[in-house]
Amino acid sequence: MTKPLRSLSGLIDFDCAARWGSFKLAAQELHKTPAAISLQVKQLEAAVGFELFTRHPRHIALTDKGQELAVTVARVLGELRAKVTALQDGDEEKILRISTTHSLAIKWLVPRIHRFTKLYPELDIRIDSSDRLADMEDGSTDAALRFHAIEDGDPELLFRERLVAVYSPSLLAPGQQALTLADLQRFPLLHEQSNEEWIQLLRENHILKGKYDFSRSYSNFAVLAQAALAGQGISLVSYAIAYEDIRTGALKMLACRCAPYPRGYRLVVSRSKEGMTKIARLRAWLKDEIDEMRRSLD
Repeated sequence: MTKPLRSLSGLIDFDCAARWGSFKLAAQELHKTPAAISLQVKQLEAAVGFELFTRHPRHIALTDKGQELAVTVARVLGELRAKVTALQDGDEEKILRISTTHSLAIKWLVPRIHRFTKLYPELDIRIDSSDRLADMEDGSTDAALRFHAIEDGDPELLFRERLVAVYSPSLLAPGQQALTLADLQRFPLLHEQSNEEWIQLLRENHILKGKYDFSRSYSNFAVLAQAALAGQGISLVSYAIAYEDIRTGALKMLACRCAPYPRGYRLVVSRSKEGMTKIARLRAWLKDEIDEMRRSLD
């Protein structure tokens, strides 16, 4: 018969010891003695009915069951800490936590978020830029803008992305107004990781035969756009990422047919925040901004 867990005492000590792999280091973080940490863990082991650590003369190691419990305890404690922080900070409607990729944060969201704060100055905006997917249910994120494969009928799809060929005006010869498809063989064709999308664009424009330089690749679209700004070649980049630079004239867009691209940006919202006013405001503002961007592309 399984034993019910009647006390949560020791879970924080266990979580800390599991992270450090040491009672001594956990004691330093929690300002306790190693003996006190060890005792709390022993009491927790007695309560759950199985060993959490294997004790060695100079170190400790999680057992298989201890590892499984450590993952759950870390997640639950993370949610608890996030909720306490939110309550300490004040009204949940006054804080908007947005997660998105590094590229979209740097090149699209941050350059225009001032327009949102001007509409809603009472909101405390917190932007977390990371290419790691945010946990939407631990309380640390309200909404996320993410790059996804397109799914037909997706109600949260904001923008079906297009890849566009862009370049710095510094590449133009004296008196030249714009580069053309014929110029693609004169410059390095910059790409993100793979030249596959360039191949598709060349095929779409019936110019696949030719000598092209694909020798330079970059880790993400933001870096790729910066390479184009620096005049390093012609970049095939996300329109959303290049949009501000195209709008200001810092980058020019090559006139050509775009190849099909089955990815786009969608809004992901924490289930517990879906009905909140701040989310409705963010969704409406994003739609207006993206409609403007889409019109410029069309």
